[in-house]
This record gives sequence, structure tokens and C-alpha cells, in this order.
Amino acid sequence: MSAPLTLAQLEDLESRHVLRNYARLPVAVESGADVWLHTVDGRRILDLLCGLGVTSLGHAHPAVTMAIQEQAGKLLHTSNLVHLQGPTRLSERLSTSSLGGGVLFQNSGAEANEAAIKLARRNKRGGEIVSLFKGFHGRTYGALSATPQEAKQEPFAPLVAGFRAVPPTVEAVQDAVGDGTAAVLLETIQGESGVLPIDHDVLRAAREACDAHGALLIVDEVQSGMGRTGTMWSYEASGVVPDAITVAKALANGLPIGALVTAPHLYDVLQPGDHGSTFAGNPLSCAAALAVFDVIEDDRFLARVVEAGDRFRSGLEAHPDVQHVRGSGLMLAAELTPEAVARHGSAGELALRLVTDHDVWVNGPTPSALRLLPPLTITDEQIDDGVARIAAGLAAR
Repeated sequence: MSAPLTLAQLEDLESRHVLRNYARLPVAVESGADVWLHTVDGRRILDLLCGLGVTSLGHAHPAVTMAIQEQAGKLLHTSNLVHLQGPTRLSERLSTSSLGGGVLFQNSGAEANEAAIKLARRNKRGGEIVSLFKGFHGRTYGALSATPQEAKQEPFAPLVAGFRAVPPTVEAVQDAVGDGTAAVLLETIQGESGVLPIDHDVLRAAREACDAHGALLIVDEVQSGMGRTGTMWSYEASGVVPDAITVAKALANGLPIGALVTAPHLYDVLQPGDHGSTFAGNPLSCAAALAVFDVIEDDRFLARVVEAGDRFRSGLEAHPDVQHVRGSGLMLAAELTPEAVARHGSAGELALRLVTDHDVWVNGPTPSALRLLPPLTITDEQIDDGVARIAAGLAAR
């Protein structure tokens, strides 16, 4: 086996052969184990971002690794034209853990949201999709059209017609939903905009408005689902039950998979040929996802997520540069004081120095907030280590 390329060699190759779509950190990762990333130059980085909420059981989790190895020796792909064990079993787990209806597999969160949009319009025979300001639902055209962020939308106009964005208030949602509305698509916690929880009154208003006008309420659980907030699905905390949810990121702990999950009354809306994907429901990804379910679908595990989140919150809020910590479970954002932001330039600049100088990985989704999406398996010792590293970074300048 050849030696890994150095960071400089990787950067050189990428500059000549990779489209400039990603602004990469000056870090070259070779392997990972538990909460740690190992770089080609021998560093060990505490991963408190989980690949943006994906590797929720940490890196190289033994149960997931074993499931992948076993499935790789059996079958990687055939097609969705035959019956398969893994996707069928995973459909049952997704359905029974949430809305009790049907499941349609995809390969990502954006694709799952595309499927949800098609479901809503097929159900209503057209209609408008209402979303919330600062929401994020993906970068494919339908999902992007439901993502009211000018910096993301403007370069790709014209977008798909029939989308409306409103403020996350009871009055705005009630006014926006009418007989011509196909669905309200929202996140319970807006992760990409800085971990912004949506008030439960807004969720209840959306549910009532959708019921009154025959529209669907679709909750995007791509980042907040699979135990991230301390319940299996984030919508559970509000008591509001949606008509459909979309799932991805943490579902297979790193392998590409997404899913649309519906309530029973929508089981027959999509017909053969309405939607499809060559790789959706891939047996390898489904095997990994079943292993993930085996670990997290446990009340004790989810209770531990809440405890871990409380420990992170109290540790971070004890620092004078942190105004408050928002979010639920292990989906958190530390809002920095104006003085700390001025001293460090921005949360993004601070996050860069944290990973390069203090070997801890978080990110800055807004100029004043650090986002943490650590492994759900993180220990108290690792939490305290992470808080100490962030504190050292805050004190360094």
C-alpha cells in the first residue's frame, strides 16, 4: 500500500483536477476512530462536527463497520426492480419509529426533500410550497427553491416556480397557507443558519393551517433527526405530528442515504414511475443504517444525548466570551459576545484557528456562532476536553 499524500501534494492535485466547489480547511485526514480524526501529518483532531452531523456514532464504529463488511461480501447493488432484505427491513424501522406510513429511499437530504416536494404536489395536483426564512433544504433545484437564502439562490436563478418563504411567526404562517398550498416545509431547528429553534407555537400554527386547507406539513429532519436532539425525531418535542419527514445525514453514519417517510394516509400518493433513483436503497447503506438503529433506538441512549448536551451547554456558558448556548441535545450553537467576535474577526475565523491550532473541529455558520454537532457517543471526559480546547482558542487572541 502506497504512503498517503501530504497536505501539500493533495492541495496541488486538487488545484489541477478538482472543481473549486468547496473551501477546504488546511487539514488532510487519513483515518478516524471514535471522536478523533487522524491527519497525514500525525495530528489528532477532536471531531465535534461529525462531518456536518453525519458520523453520529463516531468514526469506525464497530457495529457499523461489521455490518458494512458483511454486506459487502454479499451484495452491493442490483436494482429497485427486485425485493431486497436491507431496504425492506430499514423501511420498517423508519416507519415504526416515526409516522407509521411508507418510505421512499434517496441518496441525500436534498433528494429526500425533492421527493417530498413531488409528493406534496402529486397529492394536491399542484400547489405552492411554503418554507421559512433562514431555512435550508438542499442545493438541488427544488430544494434550493425552498431555501430562502439569497446568497445560495441568486447565482442559479431562475429557480423553480411555486415557492413562498415567510418569517417563522404564527401570523406569517397562517397568512401564507391557503387552499392553493400544497405543503409547508420546515425544520424544527434551522441548523445551517446557526441552530435556530422554531417556536412550538409556529409548528402548531403550521399544523392547524395545513389541516384547514388540505396541505401537508413536512418536517425536514435531515440534520435534527436520528437522535441528534435527544429524541429519535426532533418533531417529537413539540407534540406536533407532521404528514411526512425527510431523513439523511446520520442515517448510515457516513454512507450516502436519504429517505422520505410518510404518514399512512399518503401511502398511495406516489405511483410507479413518479420518482426513482438508481442507487436509492443501496444494500450497503441500508445495512449500515440498520446497525445505527440498533445502537440509537434505545431510551437510555437518547437520555444520554440529553445529558451530554446539558454538560456541553453548561461548560460553554461558563466562559465569559459565550453569551448563551441554544439548541437541543447535541445540536448546539454557542453565541459569542460582540467583544469576542471583534477580537477573533468572526466565528468562522475562530473555528479555523480552533482546528489548526487547538485540534478541535467545530464550524461558524454565522459570524457570531460556533456550531457543535458532536458524536452522540461522546463521553464526559471528551466533552470537557472539547470545552477546554474551545476555551483555549477563545483566550488565544
